[in-house]
Amino acid sequence: MGTTRWSDDHYHDRARLRRRTGRDAFEYDHAVRTGAAEQAVHAKMNPRGVKARESRDSAAHPESHAVAVLFDVTGSMQSVPRVLQAHLPQLMGLLIRKGYLDHPQILSGAIGDATCDVAPLQVGQFESGIEIEEDLGRLYLEGGGGGHITESYELALYFMARHTAMDCFEKRGRRGYLFVIGDEIPYAKVKRTEVEAVIGDRLQNSIPVEQVVADLQRTFDVYHVLPRMTSNWNNPLVHRRWAELLGPNALRLDEPAAICELIASTIGVAEGKVDLEHLTDDLREAGASAAVAKAVRRTLVEVAG
Repeated sequence: MGTTRWSDDHYHDRARLRRRTGRDAFEYDHAVRTGAAEQAVHAKMNPRGVKARESRDSAAHPESHAVAVLFDVTGSMQSVPRVLQAHLPQLMGLLIRKGYLDHPQILSGAIGDATCDVAPLQVGQFESGIEIEEDLGRLYLEGGGGGHITESYELALYFMARHTAMDCFEKRGRRGYLFVIGDEIPYAKVKRTEVEAVIGDRLQNSIPVEQVVADLQRTFDVYHVLPRMTSNWNNPLVHRRWAELLGPNALRLDEPAAICELIASTIGVAEGKVDLEHLTDDLREAGASAAVAKAVRRTLVEVAG
């Protein structure tokens, strides 16, 4: 629940230990693929029966602010969480050291397809320290999905709307930030049968995705990021559908390696802590390459335009 503090040194110590021992940063996924663990959602990432994932204030973080990042891990998108894991120091550096968000608490999760996948939804806890990386390491990068351009994004949006509790909103009236990273579109409705099977809630009726988004936007600023990774980058239906749901918060990113920097920069601009004129300088100081800095700025200039 975000009571610890982020440390770059702790992150790099863990990375060095993994290199020495040959361990994968995504240990649970490796265990499933080698047969050491059952093909299923990790117990700590399972949304079923969860009342709420909580972002709460503490002595270490008296004014916590919730940030959630949910990845589509179907098909070629299953590699995207590795980008976040590899770039966590840049993300936390921009948020904390550049003052974009003083006390971020970050939740990570994964989205599949409830019509065919073993792990259609995985959701961690809001964390402030190295536990962020630990939750990433518990993800099962299933790589499934169906043969169409829809995945169960709407199920993830439903969970975030109804099963999160955040002091930033409840105490201070400030919405959290939610980023959905994916290259396909949600189903038209949150299906009551899937909600019961995956989350455990019993609904009287299925819910149109538009209604779920409206409910979610009461507590979160919601963004969708379409990274340039698959042929769906050029499919106008994908960006158009997310733009219908989220307006200018439907983002296109032509450099997938820039996902962490885009998340931090979007928050910094929204919080009024950086403007587009000075953004590139901040990104370069945080260790971003010239290509990453340019890609992030292009995306946000597009939105501003």
